[in-house]
Amino acid sequence: MAKQLFDKMLYGGDYNPEQWPREIWDEDMRLFKKAHINSATVNVFSWAKLQPSEQEYNFSELDDIINMLSKENYEIVLGTSTAAIPAWLCRKYPDIMRVDFEGRKQRVGHRHNHCPNSPTFHRFAKRLVSKVAERYGDNPHVKVWHISNEYGGECYCENCERAFRVWVKDKYKTIDAVNEAWNMHFWSHTLHSFDDIFVPNYLGDGISDTAAAYAGLSIDYRRFNSESLLNNFIMEREAIREFDKETPVTTNFMGAYKPLDYFKWAKEMDIASWDNYPGLHTTLSQTNMNNDLMRGVKDGQSFMLMEQTPSQQNWQPYNTLKRPGKMRAQSYQTIAHGADTIQFFQMRRTKGAVEKFHGAVIEHVGHEQTRVFREVTELGKELEQLGDTLIGAETKARVGILFDWDNYWALEYTSGPTVDLRYVDQIQRYYDACYNQQVAIDMIHMDSDFEKYDIVLAPVLYMVKEGIAEKIDAFVKQGGTFLTTYMSGIVDQSDNVHLGGYPGPLRETLGIWVEEIDALAPNSYNSIKTESDLFEKNDYTCMMICDLMHTEGAEVIAEYGSDFYKGMPVVTKNKRGEGEAWYVGAVLEQNMLNELIAQLLDQKGIKGFGPLPEGVEIASRVKDGKEFFFVMNHSDQTHTIETEFEGYTDLLSGEKAQRSIELQSFDVQILTP
Repeated sequence: MAKQLFDKMLYGGDYNPEQWPREIWDEDMRLFKKAHINSATVNVFSWAKLQPSEQEYNFSELDDIINMLSKENYEIVLGTSTAAIPAWLCRKYPDIMRVDFEGRKQRVGHRHNHCPNSPTFHRFAKRLVSKVAERYGDNPHVKVWHISNEYGGECYCENCERAFRVWVKDKYKTIDAVNEAWNMHFWSHTLHSFDDIFVPNYLGDGISDTAAAYAGLSIDYRRFNSESLLNNFIMEREAIREFDKETPVTTNFMGAYKPLDYFKWAKEMDIASWDNYPGLHTTLSQTNMNNDLMRGVKDGQSFMLMEQTPSQQNWQPYNTLKRPGKMRAQSYQTIAHGADTIQFFQMRRTKGAVEKFHGAVIEHVGHEQTRVFREVTELGKELEQLGDTLIGAETKARVGILFDWDNYWALEYTSGPTVDLRYVDQIQRYYDACYNQQVAIDMIHMDSDFEKYDIVLAPVLYMVKEGIAEKIDAFVKQGGTFLTTYMSGIVDQSDNVHLGGYPGPLRETLGIWVEEIDALAPNSYNSIKTESDLFEKNDYTCMMICDLMHTEGAEVIAEYGSDFYKGMPVVTKNKRGEGEAWYVGAVLEQNMLNELIAQLLDQKGIKGFGPLPEGVEIASRVKDGKEFFFVMNHSDQTHTIETEFEGYTDLLSGEKAQRSIELQSFDVQILTP
């Protein structure tokens, strides 16, 4: 059973009373109560007010805010205020500011602009957090510590360069080992001292966010930067723990955010949280993959939805309103995939600056007579009614999809074979194929227990680190089904090629070897021929990447139908021990991929709820042996579906379900036997 951190679902969000006169505060309390809001996230961006000068601290206003919320019996998510730096601090101690990829030193403004390796930042941030924790750490209304906010970005300053040299020396011990790992003898870049190491920005061996002269160096800098920011988080957490030993700590993630290895971060957190902001063209499957990833970073533990907008965003190219009912449906979608809180950014629309048009519970008009407020209120009533029924409920998945930040970084630093190959896009295609069948998915990492799953999918497993090939082989031999693809088994942890033929250490498990890799231009295709009864047709297409491979014991399932490598294998299956290892050597058209995954699921007896009409989703969570089925219509169309839930009770309406369920636009039912 997953750990239950809350006794009710936190419902509220980012609240900034310091931006408003005191007479507004009382009105906020009235409106929040009316909307059945029970929590508030405060003090996220208050450093400049809390510390107006180096020796001066002023907590009087925050005291009033905390006292007000405590008196009104709100749960408090308390920020540490370190995500934006006061102007005086930047002016007096310029070493605190970042240097960007182009080599330009930043100035005060915006946010996420501190150097993670600045001793000045460490000193002042730790002192501030200690004072906040000492002052409020024993308040029983503080339910979660929210450290900083949306950590991100990189720094290439002298502080970071010095710290990186220490990091590299600690990892490799000798400069000869560094030269070997980064292949620095290429282009006569041999290093003779650790003092020769420079940060891989645009002024050095960096080319761009997705290109590097020495990928091994740039990948290590990605690791170093992620760890540097994580050390900032740990520093603040330990400052809190001096005064508060038990209250959970978190910081808000951003889905499949590239710069930070969230699997490593989550080990240092009590609960994961994230900010869900789907755009105009974000699919349901993309949102769900991120939800499942946020559940996966803590190995299946429930997470917090720290931010979503109740109406619209302001920072995307096209910021459409959420249609009536959509916010509610999206909230339950997040709960269905593991959320134990529903929180908004923001509670009251700010009157100026960049987020003045970002949606809020209380609009600029300032009263409750708005569509958004009515929808927030209705959802609040329902969540209040649910109480702790779903808190800590688990997702039971038999399929795991491997996600790895080292692979994310390494694949996108490769010089070739095509600029169109993006890590998350390829993972998403396989997630989509599972989502088409409406099966539960766990997003897993290299240290996950593969034996928990019947099927492990590992698209574009480009970097195979030490011990992983053996772990995969053991999983297959013991009866598991493993599938990987093109651009897998290519390099080791330093981005040096596994010699002896692709896919390197996976070659024996898969029973194939890849001789060449063809990259097809945009809108170019190859055909695929198959006689296998796994598929509904004999002819399909593929695109982008085509492996020219040979079998070494594997069975050929499909072949190329054109070009000079016509007749060569494109999909293979290798029986090994009690299991099977599949290799997909090209970017298949989605219909073929859907059919392949459906067959693998069927062979393992994994039954999903799909296919379903577009926009309709069914997911489940389990608590204390009781299963809850979320039946959701995310479209503005009415759909009727046939289910096995006849006689089940809808927790939201109290009504009994029929076998045939009619779902109105953005309708949600939570059914239980």
